[in-house]
Amino acid sequence: MSRCVHPIVCPPKYVVNDRFVRRPVPVIHPVVRVNRINVVDVPRNIVRPFTKNVVVHHGFARPRYGGYPGFGGYSGFGGRGLFGPGIF
Repeated sequence: MSRCVHPIVCPPKYVVNDRFVRRPVPVIHPVVRVNRINVVDVPRNIVRPFTKNVVVHHGFARPRYGGYPGFGGYSGFGGRGLFGPGIF
């Protein structure tokens, strides 16, 4: 009697031959442009001129015989002075 030999079957081994084909895929990079206005406080000097009338008393009396000191005896109020008789 002959015995039948049963073959042993192993699990298959895969040999893969990979090939790659390019396919474009859009990649969107959004760019946001921002126009900014930066407000900076800067001092603005404002000058408001005004006029003030001030009477100054120098603390000396008027001489009796005409004129003010430093003007050579000139008196514009009718006295005899350096420039002749006064106008007023």
